[in-house]
Amino acid sequence: MTWQARVMTLFPEAFPGVLGISLAGRALENKTWSCSTYDLRQCGLGRHRAVDDTPFGGGAGMVIRADVADAAFSAVDAPADVPRVFLTPRGTPLRQKDVVRYAGAPGVVLMCGRFEGVDERVLEAHNVEQVSVGDYVLSGGEAAAQVFLDACVRLLPGVMGSDQSGVEESFSDGLLEYPHYTRPAEWQGRKVPDVLLSGNHAAIAAWRQKKAEETTRERRPDLWSAWLARREKNETAAGMSGQAG
Repeated sequence: MTWQARVMTLFPEAFPGVLGISLAGRALENKTWSCSTYDLRQCGLGRHRAVDDTPFGGGAGMVIRADVADAAFSAVDAPADVPRVFLTPRGTPLRQKDVVRYAGAPGVVLMCGRFEGVDERVLEAHNVEQVSVGDYVLSGGEAAAQVFLDACVRLLPGVMGSDQSGVEESFSDGLLEYPHYTRPAEWQGRKVPDVLLSGNHAAIAAWRQKKAEETTRERRPDLWSAWLARREKNETAAGMSGQAG
């Protein structure tokens, strides 16, 4: 079954963009996934197809109207089990576990934000999930949508060359990934760690785990704290299970 991405945007020409090359592009050609765009302007009002209006309560910028966004969601006409997502800086941060969930769905409907956002009422009416791809502000949701879709598409069956590629990478087990090395074994006086040349798979696995922990602790203390708490919980549960036995 083809995983279907439906993208609501004022700039349909932005797609598939970078998703038309490399792994995602080949998967698109092979119909592993599809990308349909819906021009919000087609649901605009009046001779100029207006999609936005000034915000109630005042303030800078414009807001996409509820009636326009509602018409666009209705035009997409996706099945009820397809998640609806609005890409916005005020959304819930996108995590790898979320990507796994979206990739496991039949597809996704994405609404790319513009201006100051969209009327909150239409998001509530259509049970739209609000998602952020990072703690920064973009000019619009198109770039965020490409990030979102790339993360999902690479997890679809057959897209990556090795299923293990999706397992041994950052965030999959709560840690950042360990560092990588390849030929030459010595470059500009810098040598590959001896353990990686040893052929001792147990020692290599232990080294990689240690490096993943060190990197996460140094670069992402938030992930490190969560990983420690999860490990402690698992160890406690294992200890209680052993006592019960």
